[in-house]
Amino acid sequence: MDFDKIDAWIAAVQDRYRPPYTHTLIAGGQSNLTFEIKDGLGASFILRHPPLSHVLPTARDRWMAFKIITALLDSGVPVPKGIALCTDPQISERPFYLMEFVKGRIFRQDNDVYDLTPRKLGIVSESVIATLVNLHLLDVDSIGLGDLGKKEGYLQRQLKRWNQQFKASVGEIGLSYSVVEEAHVTLAYNVPPQRYMGLVHGDYRLDNTVVGEDHRVAAVLDWEICTLGDTLADLGLIMVYWTDAGDETSALTSVTKTPGFYTREEIAKKYTELSSRDVSDLPYYVAFSYWKLACILAGVYSRYTQGASAGDPADVSTYKDQISWLGEQALIHLKDL
Repeated sequence: MDFDKIDAWIAAVQDRYRPPYTHTLIAGGQSNLTFEIKDGLGASFILRHPPLSHVLPTARDRWMAFKIITALLDSGVPVPKGIALCTDPQISERPFYLMEFVKGRIFRQDNDVYDLTPRKLGIVSESVIATLVNLHLLDVDSIGLGDLGKKEGYLQRQLKRWNQQFKASVGEIGLSYSVVEEAHVTLAYNVPPQRYMGLVHGDYRLDNTVVGEDHRVAAVLDWEICTLGDTLADLGLIMVYWTDAGDETSALTSVTKTPGFYTREEIAKKYTELSSRDVSDLPYYVAFSYWKLACILAGVYSRYTQGASAGDPADVSTYKDQISWLGEQALIHLKDL
């Protein structure tokens, strides 16, 4: 990334943040690059850029994420305000965008919530689910996102897309996973009818939200794979990411084991209560989410193995086994159908 060119572009497209700029990588390599940029007066804003190399051809462009957060700004779903979008290949080979920095906390590790009482963590939990329901109940046409993608056949498209991504990723590094392939075949054979249509975030989880001082969601982040489709997919995914107190392993983090956070059962109950929607097919969506995460993790592992970590120091040595574990979990949950 040529920050001399990028900084000149930033100064030209807006007049709120003044040079000189300093750049701190706060997330890199695993998906998108996220930089906190501080201007000459110390004010912060965010730059989101796709991975620098080994990006598969179907990866979504940043302009779509920028369009989404712009459309959602006054929708009731909290998002960072977009500042500017760059699509000029003379500045960067891939589109990137700027957005405002939202103050708050992101909960990833157990010590991130050490000072919060169970009552406050209950407020966090309810807000995370209420925000998801609000997203799913939006009229996509009225906010200008009705053309974001096809509205029907979401699961079929996702199964096809991520299976192609998975095969390409593991093929690049000479691996194969029969358990993931078996889960794909079983999922494709048992696709439930699509009951609902709306905005699907695609990666909705606790640590993709910023929580404000009132313990409620101040912003939802990471909109790069958002599209239209079956909204129950988001519910299935957050159930996978959420860890209950009795779980020995988890897909992401154990922070939600902390007393006060909702259990997965309470999440499903609260979602049903707030949305008045039928979630009887939830086991399928949970299985699908485990399988999808296996595909995503394979892409991350492939990039890192080929040296495209983009400055992220994360240890990915366990990913090879985690991909198998995720595939196995998908098959286990498919038995509940």
